[in-house]
Amino acid sequence: MTKQMKPALRAFASFKCLLLAGLVLGNISGVPLAQAQQSGPQMSVPGQENAPEAAVLSKADQAWLARIEQTLNAVTTFKARMQQLDAEGKRTTGTVWMQRPGQMRLAYDAPTPLLLVANDGKVVFRDNELDQTTVIPMDRTPLGLLLRQNVRLSGDVTVTGFSHENGLLEVSLVRTAAPGDGSLTLVFYQTPLALRSWSVVDAQGRETRVTLFDVHDGVSIPAGTFTLPAQPE
Repeated sequence: MTKQMKPALRAFASFKCLLLAGLVLGNISGVPLAQAQQSGPQMSVPGQENAPEAAVLSKADQAWLARIEQTLNAVTTFKARMQQLDAEGKRTTGTVWMQRPGQMRLAYDAPTPLLLVANDGKVVFRDNELDQTTVIPMDRTPLGLLLRQNVRLSGDVTVTGFSHENGLLEVSLVRTAAPGDGSLTLVFYQTPLALRSWSVVDAQGRETRVTLFDVHDGVSIPAGTFTLPAQPE
């Protein structure tokens, strides 16, 4: 059986999900796997939660959201440097690679001994210092939203907020069937339209922010980049 990492989703929460990514994830730090499976975030059944309150969008807002969808769907490969600020105010840096659909790698800079790889429908989080590995189904993370074949900001995703000012676009999202699991906010540069940063607020109200820099689209990604870390049997 897969072991649950003790520090799991502190860094993992940066994607709750990349990206998600949450947008990735929930915080189950220090919780053994058996307990996490019983008390951790569970897939919600439609109708068991109140429907999320959707933002009131003008035609101009809707046009921007359509452009954002097109921009995200146009990206096939991606590499960037990132800075993460977690709920405790700790800053870490690293490099992120993405290949749509379904693949991502986030390698944190030394001395942070953490690695996150998404592939084969799962997200694997590895702590080399503790020799521990966490495996989570991709569709239970915000990361799954950004890595799916077709990104849509409707249907199983509800837009709860949208703003456009100072050259930036900001859109907040929740899973339509499980709004209580947390929210994801994406921030884009207006010109040219490109992802700048994202933040995730988990079900406990903890926020993790990730800012991208030195971004390159359409890059060639070395073979093996998305090989999943070894997983306990």
